[in-house]
Amino acid sequence: MRAVDGVSFDMMAGERRGVVGESGSGKSVTAMSIMRLIEPPAGEIVTGTIEFQGQNLLALPEDDMQDVRGGRIAMIFQDPMTSLNPVYTVGDQLIETIMLHQHVSKHDARRIAADALGDVQIPEPMARLDDYPHQFSGGMRQRVMIAMGLSCNPDLLIADEPTTALDVTTQAQIMDLMLKLAEDRGTAVMLITHDLGVVAGFCDTIQVMYAGGIVEYGNATDLFGNPQHPYTWGLLGSMTRLDESHTERLHSVRGAPPSLINPPLGCRFNPRCDFVQDICHDSYPALRESGRESQIAACHLATELDLNTIDVTGVVGS
Repeated sequence: MRAVDGVSFDMMAGERRGVVGESGSGKSVTAMSIMRLIEPPAGEIVTGTIEFQGQNLLALPEDDMQDVRGGRIAMIFQDPMTSLNPVYTVGDQLIETIMLHQHVSKHDARRIAADALGDVQIPEPMARLDDYPHQFSGGMRQRVMIAMGLSCNPDLLIADEPTTALDVTTQAQIMDLMLKLAEDRGTAVMLITHDLGVVAGFCDTIQVMYAGGIVEYGNATDLFGNPQHPYTWGLLGSMTRLDESHTERLHSVRGAPPSLINPPLGCRFNPRCDFVQDICHDSYPALRESGRESQIAACHLATELDLNTIDVTGVVGS
């Protein structure tokens, strides 16, 4: 079984990219592969390359890869309680990361750690360094993870559903904070989420994944305004809108994602597609230009379908 197969993309410095799709679409596996955190027996990277700033990360010795993790590439996970060690203070964990990657004294690392907590708007940051993770609320713990991720000024920040466990108000605060900090530092961000409203307000580009592959990619405004893949159209159509009064049931993508042990022949979305044709059962569609110049989609019929146009302003407001 291949959890991710044939995924290929580039990111520019400072870019904010959203990676969206249902659970099991390969979003997190893609991120974990970039960090080289996929290891037997859970899995392995069997082929391909991961190029970062001119280096193939798959060819680096583990000691060199440890310098990349947390230093040049940082990752924020969706549940900070599984990422923060409950028996060490927040300060100990921040200071360890800073000393490892910035090669400074413990005294300087503590000052940098306090500054990092201040940057994510945690009150009395120097005093809070001595607190344990359980003494922080869920939103504050996620702020600590953002501080830890950005404390070494990485070039790429991977955020894997960082707001899933938070209430709506806290979600908005965390996303605004992460956007501001990333812009101030010029950090590229890969935001993994199933929430299209979040990516609409945060990301420049969007990559839609389904059954282990990329099915559509494009500029955020173009993709929301003119989706070229039926799966993207279905996801957008199933969202609630604040600028409309609903008198009919929301659209839903019927069925369930396919088994990657025995995926369907041809396009993997064909069992759930409202526009399926014979060709969709015969061959897997390659990503190709469709719609606007910035968009590519893996659909045999992308340029022929009359998909409903969805106003991006309504999605952002959702």
